[in-house]
This record gives sequence, structure tokens and C-alpha cells, in this order.
Amino acid sequence: MNISVIGTGYVGLVVGACLAETGNSVCCADIDVKKIEGLKQNILPIYEPGLESLVERNQAESRLTFTTNLQEAIAPAEVVFIAVGTPPGEDGSADLKYVLQVAALIGRHMTREQVVVTKSTVPVGSATKVAAEIAKGAKFPFHICSNPEFLKEGAAVEDFMRPDRVVLGIESEQARRVMTDLYAPFVRTGKPILVMDIASAEMTKYAANGMLATRISFMNELANLCEKLGASVDLVRKGMGTDSRIGQSFLFAGPGYGGSCFPKDVKALVRTAMECGSPLQVLAAVESANERQKKVLVEKVKQALGGKLSGRRIALWGLAFKPGTDDMREAPSLTLIDGLLKEGAAVCAHDPAALDHARALLGNRIDYAETNYEALEGADALVVVTDWNEYRHPDFERVKRTLKQPVIVDGRNLYDVEKMRDLGVQYHSIGRPSA
Repeated sequence: MNISVIGTGYVGLVVGACLAETGNSVCCADIDVKKIEGLKQNILPIYEPGLESLVERNQAESRLTFTTNLQEAIAPAEVVFIAVGTPPGEDGSADLKYVLQVAALIGRHMTREQVVVTKSTVPVGSATKVAAEIAKGAKFPFHICSNPEFLKEGAAVEDFMRPDRVVLGIESEQARRVMTDLYAPFVRTGKPILVMDIASAEMTKYAANGMLATRISFMNELANLCEKLGASVDLVRKGMGTDSRIGQSFLFAGPGYGGSCFPKDVKALVRTAMECGSPLQVLAAVESANERQKKVLVEKVKQALGGKLSGRRIALWGLAFKPGTDDMREAPSLTLIDGLLKEGAAVCAHDPAALDHARALLGNRIDYAETNYEALEGADALVVVTDWNEYRHPDFERVKRTLKQPVIVDGRNLYDVEKMRDLGVQYHSIGRPSA
């Protein structure tokens, strides 16, 4: 098929590259000239394992192209994906202005019957607004489809190529035929394509992220309670996770969720519910709990260093909100850094992928280390913030020698409490006994 993807952010770039990989002719368009010129040279604006090779291969084989000419991208396409940002407004609601701007362009520039797919995460009812905007200029029939994405940063290519399910919100037989054909190569193992009404498809995305965020916040609050009662959240997690009704996913305690999806989508769903007069009180509590959890590590560092951080130097391992990505949007590391700096501490951080983004966000407010061990030099304590694989089995003797004193605050519960005690490390984690 001839496909266009408008927006080359995280979602749009993954969608375009993966659809090209299955033989489609895909044009990705964006108004960001620098980004498009970089992509033409196989320079990606994001870090995502496996994506660079997809872009390079499909460009070389002329199945994937990039342009800043949105009219050129829209005109010949059988299917147009809208994959632009929906940032939260001041009230938490999703801002649809970029989605609607693209919809207007599609209406003006289509030259044939098209299926228009909202891939951006949009509130329930947005498809109606998109259709109305397209209709203002459309001279050809068009069919609206809601196709929410369920991509995990750090595993997005795998998630797209081998999805748990494909959700399609459609209202015409033409859209059903085109979209099921398009996704057929990705579900050959028997995973379902779930066809439903558009409103249900739009709601499914928010509901899924709301549930995952709820599990995270619940476990974090449970971990804090475990500390008060002398229980271990690790053992509690295992006891819970073996219940088939619960399962083991998203039960790990930590410093709170971040990223481009959970914070934004929780806020948007809470706002939508309030506007409808049907408030989601549980989800509002999830959001509050997450904001509190992001401040936990500051207090743990402060307690570990005798209640005073002024003049102290703190090493951070991890800046991205999760491993496998360079994304620092709403990252717990940012709350931690702000808290440490306000207490008068200096910070030196390492991250395998996010240092460039950190420099752009934080400038010279903190120091940056090219290796994780370099970050330890002259530091009074180490804080593990992101659970990158390379942090899981460090040389602890080297860590002890390099730190001024053997203090580790582990925000991801990577290390064994007994082992840390045997090594002579003053060790603090989330929801477990200290060593």
C-alpha cells in the first residue's frame, strides 16, 4: 500500500519504519526541517533499539522516504496516519490543535479516497472532530479509523512487529478491509485484530495506560508501607504475582512512573471523566501517589547522609525514565535532581543513552559522566535511578573505593540486601529493609 505518516516523533517513526519493513511504500512527513534532513541521512532523533537499522534498510530499498512537504505526502496515499503530539494543556486535557491542523491539511490535499487513521493518543470523541475538520476541504470520500498504539519505549519495534493485539476503531467496511489487510502480516501467529467502534478504541488506549499506572502506584505505596511494617515488598510482589488473577507485570516498586504516555494519559483521562461528571477517583489518587513517590529518593539520600545535603556530591546512575530509551519526559530523575540541588547538593550523572537530552534540559546545573564509574568520583553517595542492564552487576569493590563513603540508595531494588550488608555497604532501597 501507499502509506503516509504525518509526524516523525516516537510513534510516527516506529509506525513508518515497521510498515515499510513489510513491503509498503511509506512517506513520513514532518515540518521540522532539521529532523527530516537528519532522517534522510539515517540520523534518528530518538534512541530506540532496532529502529535505526529498519530506517536505514528501508530507505536504501526505497520503501521509506522522508519529506517536509506535507501536501506531497498526503496527496497520493491510500492510508494517512496522524501521529503528531497531543501535549497536555494547563488543565491536563489533551491538546488536539496539531491533530486538527493535520486533519485540515488532509482535507485540502487528498487526491483520492483515503483511510485516515488517528495514531496519536486522543480523547474519546476526537475522531468526530477530525472528521469534521477533514470534511471542510475534502473533495473525495474518506474513512476515519482510530488505531491506538501500545508501544513500550525500549521495545517499540518488537511491540509493533509482534503485537499482543491490534485495536481498530472503524465505522465503514472500506476502513475495515484496508486496515485488516495492512496489519495482517503482523498477526500471523494468531494474535487478535480487535475491531470495534471508534469511541471504544479511543477509550481502550487510555484505559490500558490507566490500569498500568495504577499497578505502579499501588506497588509504590505498598512498598512504603512495607518499610514501616518491616516487610519486604519483593516477597510481597512474588506472593501477589503468582495469583493468576493478578500476574507479575508492573508490580515492581520504584521512584514513580514517567515518560511520554502514562503521566499525560492519566491526566487526560482524569480530566475527561471530570468533564463528563463521572470522576475517576481511583485514577486521581494514582496520579497523586506518583507525584509523591518521585520525591522519595531525595528523602532517602538525605537520611542516609545524616539529614544534611548541603555541600554533598551525589552520583546518579540513570536519567531516562526507563531503560532502552533516551526519553526524559516526566522522568523521576528530574524530580530527584531538582530536590538535591535545592538542598544544596552537587550532582554528577551517567546514562547510557540520555546524556545529550540531559545536557539540553539541564545545561550546567549538574555534571555529566561518560561512564558510570566516573560519576562516582568524589561522590558521597550513589543513587540508582534507572534500571539499565549495565548497572545490575557492577564491581562493588570499585564502587566502594571510588565513593567517599559506601552509601548506595537503590531506587530500583537491583541489589541483594544481604549481599550489600556483607560488603559493608550502607544500602537503602524501596520497600525493603536497609543494610
